[in-house]
Amino acid sequence: VQLVESGGGLVQAGGSLRLRCATVGYRFDDYAIGWFRQAPGKEREGVACISSRDSGARYSDSVKGRFTISFANAKKTVYLQMDSLKPEDTATYYCAVDDGTVVCGMERHDYRSWGRGTQVTVSS
Repeated sequence: VQLVESGGGLVQAGGSLRLRCATVGYRFDDYAIGWFRQAPGKEREGVACISSRDSGARYSDSVKGRFTISFANAKKTVYLQMDSLKPEDTATYYCAVDDGTVVCGMERHDYRSWGRGTQVTVSS
């Protein structure tokens, strides 16, 4: 399986970006896709996740109400819509897959395959 992130960039505070995670060669009945981020000098943290079974989603408290995760393209693509961006959202964003699960997790150890990341920079 291959995961490819795109859509990062530089945006002013209050702006929006939409990140895309394309899954290549992945065919499991039940799986979860998670978005994580890592800022310099900080631990990688879960931002949002979504389950393929029922598109159930979870969000970290820091992004709840501002970010939206969703499937597209017959669930081969996952988007992370990021609105009302803040400078503290600046990080490298990664998507990851956890197969054989019906409930998505927000912990790094829940996921086995990762993309290479896309950089998001929010200026004040």
